[in-house]
Amino acid sequence: MERYDVIVVGAGLAGLVAATEAVERGLSVCVVDQEGEQNLGGQAFWSLGGLFFIDSPEQRLMRVRDSLDLARQDWFGSAGFDRSEDHWPQRWAEAYLNFAAGEKREWLHRFGMRWFPVVGWAERGGALAHGHGNSVPRFHVTWGTGPGVLAPFAEKAKTMAASGRLTLRFRHRVDRLDITDGRVTGISGAVLATDPVQRGQQSSREVAGDFTIAAPAVIVSSGGIGGNQELVRRNWPVERLGTPPAGMVCGVPAHVDGRMLAITEMVGGTVINRDRMWHYTEGVKNHDPIWPDHGIRILPGPSSFWCDAHGNRLSAPAMPGFDTLGTLKMLGERGSGHSWFILTKAIIKKEFALSGSEQNPDLTGKNMRLLLKRLGKEPPGPVKAFMERGEDFAVRDTLEELVPAMNAISGDDRLDIGHIRHQIEARDREIENGFCKDVQVTAIHGARRYLGDRLMRTARPHRLLDPAMGPLIAVRLHVLTRKTLGGLHTDLEARVLDAAGAPVPGLYAAGEVAGFGGGGMHGYNALEGTFLGGCLFSGRVAGRKVLA
Repeated sequence: MERYDVIVVGAGLAGLVAATEAVERGLSVCVVDQEGEQNLGGQAFWSLGGLFFIDSPEQRLMRVRDSLDLARQDWFGSAGFDRSEDHWPQRWAEAYLNFAAGEKREWLHRFGMRWFPVVGWAERGGALAHGHGNSVPRFHVTWGTGPGVLAPFAEKAKTMAASGRLTLRFRHRVDRLDITDGRVTGISGAVLATDPVQRGQQSSREVAGDFTIAAPAVIVSSGGIGGNQELVRRNWPVERLGTPPAGMVCGVPAHVDGRMLAITEMVGGTVINRDRMWHYTEGVKNHDPIWPDHGIRILPGPSSFWCDAHGNRLSAPAMPGFDTLGTLKMLGERGSGHSWFILTKAIIKKEFALSGSEQNPDLTGKNMRLLLKRLGKEPPGPVKAFMERGEDFAVRDTLEELVPAMNAISGDDRLDIGHIRHQIEARDREIENGFCKDVQVTAIHGARRYLGDRLMRTARPHRLLDPAMGPLIAVRLHVLTRKTLGGLHTDLEARVLDAAGAPVPGLYAAGEVAGFGGGGMHGYNALEGTFLGGCLFSGRVAGRKVLA
């Protein structure tokens, strides 16, 4: 039987950080993952690489004034911690904020990471100062996107493996955590048959053998539940967000299945905040899917007209880029399984970004020449591909042509041209006026006061029905499953806690499976750029504290 000091379950970002930190302390470490080596790094590879920093040089360059106090106000106003089990999540949130305002950037900079100088303003809130949302831009896109965040830790792990200091075991599916005298002492499971699928594709579950590996400490870093729609629906907070839509698209591969949550519970670990989750409302079906139900999230600027499946405009704070879960709640209350953006070519050219490393070849490939094309007259290539090939997109010259095309996409006749025209014309009259009562139009003008948005993310305000700005574009938007905000209950040493709040001996957790720290350091809402950061931080804590 193989024996190590530490076993790490899951070779995603959090697992790699934890493993390499533990190896640097002189511990022998084995990392196991149910997928093949081609998936090393897990979901982080597919991300846009956004990181949350506080008072960074990039913010100051963009004339953004940020502070730890302001970030704490935003975080706790968004989190809405209100449960007795939120003690450790709140402690993790405080620790993470200090990390993001302190050594986080310098630590990652030493690994060679750099960031695009225009800081993004994600999840703006749209309510009161002490409520949800980022008061200032904090979304720092890594030069190289998700692969750029992942690369230093993946390369470090490979180097350690080549020197014999770290062992990597792929296609090893953990089915049990082994217990001896009340202590976790290893793992057991199935060796899955080799399957040379491409990264992200659904792999075979054919069993080729079994295994048992022993260690006095196990770190669970197996990710969330976003690829398992059955589990998402089972945990869906109906009382808070309404009934989940009949159809959703997946923002993560099928192997993000949540299996290790139940397996960890079987040895006494507790899961808290199961109902806290983070799903986007701006998902479109990928015209070139990699995994089942593959969806891509649109990262919108503030100008698109947004209506529900019945053609009724959404009201604040449900505006593009402002309040993710507030919009999800509104759509649920309206019984709207999907929604629509209506916009112009001028808006889509400047305001549409697509989430994911593969949808941003300029940033992922660190290609300045390609990046400069974003300033041209045409939408970026990946956006244009969706306009031409995406089943959720319709492009027409007039509203009278567009609305029937929208009805054809959804397969019904719910949308009425006259009703939509009335609402868009009302919005357009506000655009033409220097004074305004329309909250979205006010938000558009506010966004353009920020240099970064004015340069790259917010189109010049104009009438949607102005032919000079056309053609008109409609986009059907699906709910897209993504992140698990609750998870395994951990203390500040990343030890998994039992029902009485005591550590389960030998058991640790990091990353999304632990709600990015504590079992849910985001509370009910996330400020964006905090998911990769939560994996980095909790993985680092676990690797530095395991067996300490």
